[in-house]
Amino acid sequence: MGYAHDYAAAIMRRGRVPMPPADHVPNWADAPRKTKFYPGADRLPLPDGDYPAEAALDAGLGLAEPPVEAGPFDLPALSGMLRDSYGLTGRRLGVQANTDLSALPSYPLANWSRGTASGGGLYPVSVYWVSGASGPVAPGVHYYATRHHAMQRLLTGDVTGEVRAALGQGAPGPDLTDQYLVLGVKYWQNAFKYNSFSFHAVSMDIGTVLQTWRMWARARGLEIEPALWFDEERLARLLCVRSVEEGVFAVVPLRWKGTPKAAAPVGASVRRFDVERSRTVLTFEAVAGMQAATSRRAADRPTAAALAQAAVEPPRAESDEVRLPAPRPLHADVRTALRHRRSSFGRFDAQRPLSLDQLTACLAAATSASRLGGDTRGAEDASLARLYVFANHVEGLAPGSYAYDPDAGALRPVKEGRPGAFLQQNYFLANYNLEQAGAVLVPAMRTTAVLDAVGDRGYRLVGATIGAVSQAVYTASAAMDLGCGVALGFDNISYIEELGLDGTGESPLLIMLIGNERPVPADFRYEIA
Repeated sequence: MGYAHDYAAAIMRRGRVPMPPADHVPNWADAPRKTKFYPGADRLPLPDGDYPAEAALDAGLGLAEPPVEAGPFDLPALSGMLRDSYGLTGRRLGVQANTDLSALPSYPLANWSRGTASGGGLYPVSVYWVSGASGPVAPGVHYYATRHHAMQRLLTGDVTGEVRAALGQGAPGPDLTDQYLVLGVKYWQNAFKYNSFSFHAVSMDIGTVLQTWRMWARARGLEIEPALWFDEERLARLLCVRSVEEGVFAVVPLRWKGTPKAAAPVGASVRRFDVERSRTVLTFEAVAGMQAATSRRAADRPTAAALAQAAVEPPRAESDEVRLPAPRPLHADVRTALRHRRSSFGRFDAQRPLSLDQLTACLAAATSASRLGGDTRGAEDASLARLYVFANHVEGLAPGSYAYDPDAGALRPVKEGRPGAFLQQNYFLANYNLEQAGAVLVPAMRTTAVLDAVGDRGYRLVGATIGAVSQAVYTASAAMDLGCGVALGFDNISYIEELGLDGTGESPLLIMLIGNERPVPADFRYEIA
């Protein structure tokens, strides 16, 4: 058993045994930026990029056929995908129950909306574009500056051969390309608040970004096939980042318009450095330990057979199963759904119950996102995640807990009775009344089995899968005008006991609240002020 096994166990127990340092208090006055800062780097403004109205979310989730055949990326498509996923698209000023409400009117503390969710709203993912000779700009390494919706040039020259060499044989994506997106995580950007818990949270952030890209691209007939296994140290050298400060989590090869040109590895690297805002930067042993453990043997891509060993078993058929209706169609285009995505934070209203077809749509969205593709292709029949439902207020569904069987399109009863008291007693924060939500969805994975099958780097796969599931549910809820909230602050052990998961090895990793909100909640229309 490796370091990641111990970390996973500590995550499960943290509701009862705090992870060290238990006395850590975030210094908000000395907080880092929600972006990297490269002073003096040339900036290339990006176009907004159109998004066709017929590119519906159900096609983006793989629940319907896309309106067009698979095609290549170009600059407007890349720009639009980045804007709709990680770019700033609005300002959060609605009245809600989260602890940051009093700070929102202050411009220096403004909370900007983005299509992709992030733990604590901290957005620690760094997006790099490594472009080759077939691209629309001079080859080089660029950093996506979210506040400006622009690319900052960090290096000039074709270094795509370095990325190709880091990926190695059998990498997902097109057979030949010279355009790559590389995702890193700057740990301090999240760890200043979440300390040792940070690695768990940021691995999910990678999944939310990848899922947004997959939905956005698939609805337009484009492809996103992420690689999570590659020579991480080689890419860290290329990007001029210290692994203890920033991990390189994913590479996305892009099929690009034009004829790609294969460049040879050249051994060059970025010479610009991120300038940190915080005067004091702390390193947490658990985060550093997980970075070291999960970057070891990072290029050993797992086989489909190995991943199949970690699959969850389908729930047993029961005579009293609840057959679900067809999911409600998600006809909103992906861009519109992403721009409407937000966390509900105390705005749920139990007086208007959730409909059964809305619940089915969220479950179908979550199931589609639980298969990341890329490195896990070939293992599509082996589901790594299972969904559980705590039903509070759902039309035609008795209150209680259920296991979801996607193949049968049914819910298998786990425990009868209203779950509201259990949900609230085992939630750590005060920003949600869980009993008011229509339902609470809980994705679970056999984390230990994944680590046994593919090694410590599998922890990143676990986090990315759960993050992708949460992003899919967020976006599907927005498309149906439902409220949604995702939380990590709950007692995992109590959920294992309540759902009877002791013998399955499944770990509940987050909770997703869905339901109708109070009509006409208080908000401030900043765009017309």
